[in-house]
Amino acid sequence: MTTYTLRSASPAKTRADVVVIGLVQGDDRPAVAPGGEDVAKAWGRKLSPMLASLGVTGKAGEVTRIPTAGTLSSPVLLLVGLGTEVSTTALRAAAGSAARAATNAASLALALPATSPAEVRAVTEGYLLGAYAFTSYKGTGKDGKDTTSDDRPADVVVLTADARKKPTVAAFEEARVVAAAVATARDWVNTPPGDLRPPAFARAVETAGSDFVKEHAHGRGTPKVGVTVWDEEQLAAQGFGGLISVGRGSSEPPRLVELSYVPKGATTHLALVGKGITFDSGGLSIKPAQGMHEMKSDMAGAAAVVAATLAVAALRLPVRVTAYAAMAENMLGSDATRPGDVVTIYGGRTVEVLNTDAEGRMVLADALVKAGEGEPDLVVDVATLTGAMVVALGDRVAGVMGDDEVVARMRAAAVAAGEESWPMPIPEEMHERVRTSKVADLAQVDWVRWGGGLYAAAFLREFVAGRPWAHLDIAGPAFGSSAHGHVTAGGTGYGVSTLVELVRGLADQA
Repeated sequence: MTTYTLRSASPAKTRADVVVIGLVQGDDRPAVAPGGEDVAKAWGRKLSPMLASLGVTGKAGEVTRIPTAGTLSSPVLLLVGLGTEVSTTALRAAAGSAARAATNAASLALALPATSPAEVRAVTEGYLLGAYAFTSYKGTGKDGKDTTSDDRPADVVVLTADARKKPTVAAFEEARVVAAAVATARDWVNTPPGDLRPPAFARAVETAGSDFVKEHAHGRGTPKVGVTVWDEEQLAAQGFGGLISVGRGSSEPPRLVELSYVPKGATTHLALVGKGITFDSGGLSIKPAQGMHEMKSDMAGAAAVVAATLAVAALRLPVRVTAYAAMAENMLGSDATRPGDVVTIYGGRTVEVLNTDAEGRMVLADALVKAGEGEPDLVVDVATLTGAMVVALGDRVAGVMGDDEVVARMRAAAVAAGEESWPMPIPEEMHERVRTSKVADLAQVDWVRWGGGLYAAAFLREFVAGRPWAHLDIAGPAFGSSAHGHVTAGGTGYGVSTLVELVRGLADQA
């Protein structure tokens, strides 16, 4: 178990096995970033030519390991590039890169810029997220070594001159809460799909909720979190046709999970809706085999809204949050939904199914209508929804669509969280395209090649009843093939930090 502490010691005198400083990229040579001044002073005039001889530039993502040979009290200096300027986004990424590079060391000191609570939070979050590893399914290797063991430092110190100040300590603790929530989402996304089918996923959320209550059940003003689960019989009886239709091909039935946080005195109510397709084969409109193993990540939206809600509750932010995780497994089976079927969504709207691989919008439609019954002030849904959004924005940027004001809030929250997003339109023509079915109220898809991600957003908009709403399509950044900055390979937990920052903003406004 790694311990994390704040300290105001000099990085040149700390006896940690590894000390980390930042470098800012310059026109002709890198400059030592704030926090590393004592290290630069200890090296003196030798530092610049040494960096030049090693080809160190300070560019973002660059990591250089240098033996100090007694120049510092620490035996190893780790230099991490911040790019052209110091920002919280650059700090998260640099700290994450340092976490992956600093192995086989018992202790580590982070002397990155930490002159404000925001910087302390970024450095702490970045390191914690960069150090994440999913080892639940690893055992003993051929050499007899326990592959589940962690070679990360057991003692990590964040160095800052403000280590004793309350705002700094609060930022440090908040960072640990948010990073733990992101790790929970990553764990769920990385779990093999056969072990996290809808009933198991629902139980995992119930366990997370009960564990939260146990951990925080002390003193007055304890945050309260409630969990409600609808099983297949309740879903069928209450008319959740989207969930039932998507889950028909699986031997494991769908679930709808509600997680509620109602702080005393809250005046703003946020509803979160997450797509929880625990595995997506495409149904009868089957996907190509290549890459299908990554379809275990199709529940990343549900993982994000649940984990974010737990983090908001742990931080005791004064905003009411209700999260709905719509869980189903999209499989082939003798009773699977067929292209051409008509499904009645919760609330009564009918949808003609034309592509069973466009299942996410069906379960989200049910959950969006249900979320609206609580009369929230704004609604945000998070989903790995369309390949079209990946084509448009790549695999690191999420698309944000919806009402202009809510989209602006989401964008600002994403910037503060260090997660990349970009606003996308819902053209007026989409209003008519979703109504092209000749047999139902709405067409699930229309097979027009262009603008598929925008069509999906327009479809979802039909179920928000005019409430302030934003749709976050995380099909690209939810799952990565390689690590970068503080983002590890596999499940990334994208969206958790953005949603927490969104609630921070709502709390500040209240």
